[in-house]
Amino acid sequence: MQRDYYDVLGVERSASEDEIKKAYRKKAMKYHPDRNPGDKEAEEKFKEASEAYEVLHDGQKRQRYDQFGHAGVDGGMSGGGGFQHGFDLNDALRAFMRDFGMDDIFGGGMGGFAGAGGRGGPRKGRNLQVRLKLTLEEIAHGASKKIKLKRMGKCPTCSGSGAKSGTSASTCPECNGAGQVQRVQRSFLGQMVTVGPCGRCQGSGRVVTDPCGDCDGDGRKEVQETISVDVPAGVSEGNYIPIQGKGDAGPQGAPAGDLAVIILEKPHDVFERHGDDLVCDVPIAFPIAALGGKVQVPTLDGTARLEVPAGTQSHKVFRLRGQGVPHLHSGRKGDLLVRVRVWVPKKLSKDEKLLVEKLAEVQGETPSPGKGLFERIKEQLF
Repeated sequence: MQRDYYDVLGVERSASEDEIKKAYRKKAMKYHPDRNPGDKEAEEKFKEASEAYEVLHDGQKRQRYDQFGHAGVDGGMSGGGGFQHGFDLNDALRAFMRDFGMDDIFGGGMGGFAGAGGRGGPRKGRNLQVRLKLTLEEIAHGASKKIKLKRMGKCPTCSGSGAKSGTSASTCPECNGAGQVQRVQRSFLGQMVTVGPCGRCQGSGRVVTDPCGDCDGDGRKEVQETISVDVPAGVSEGNYIPIQGKGDAGPQGAPAGDLAVIILEKPHDVFERHGDDLVCDVPIAFPIAALGGKVQVPTLDGTARLEVPAGTQSHKVFRLRGQGVPHLHSGRKGDLLVRVRVWVPKKLSKDEKLLVEKLAEVQGETPSPGKGLFERIKEQLF
């Protein structure tokens, strides 16, 4: 079971970026393999601290972790920043070197290794994102949607290998098929042996000497396809649905990246959404506000009857329980908050005008709401 990243670094959940960096550097220096040769326990603590730091020092990853825990960063979504295939010692050393400004050991920086995950083996394809706009009704009830997607798929001519028909890729002479190379560099910790993807074969261990004419040896062609996405009830704007293997295909038969379907919410004509609750305005006539009565109010499933008590003031809010949006995880529905507004007609009929004039005679020009607290206190004192 993975430990909480904040506990690993020994910081509070409200810790600043500087506090997180300081805590990581202290742990990394203490447990670095060059200072603890042969100590497997120290090596594990070094890897654990580096993995925690990789998430918590990145604002987007930290937000996903705070919201979803380890599941929010294990999928490699939003640019391949997760740890879907594990976080090994090479990853930890890279994180350490990057933090201390030594990320260009192999030339070109560490960012170019993100697709390969920093290890030997085929370079995984790029992760993709698409945005899906949903109505409030679709969010409340769940929906099955079709999305048209353009991405890099396997070349149909060479089946993704990149090699010309009748030929195949050969072992990379640079790394002898290992997909990675080692380099030795001296640092303030002493001599460091670092491992990274082979630049010749991009970590695959194989090279194409006779490339496919349709894809020029890349093994990929742009394709357009339609995919189905099942949206659970209760999603919110900014949530995303991960779909594995629907990102770009990797070069020369490497695994495909993943797809993140990011949820956007369309504005509604009637309802405002506040978490799982909904708010709507309902006009009521003055006689209903003064005398009380029943009115029809809209809901996501149709209408409901609201009992308005006598003497209701404009902007009074009533709560209809269970008429909101279901919670994404529990399914429990929020409430509908109905804000009533006393409706004043712009034009009156002859009979209506007479009745209003009669009411004005009875009430006077300014209705008396009765004596307030301070008026009653003043009468007692003076």
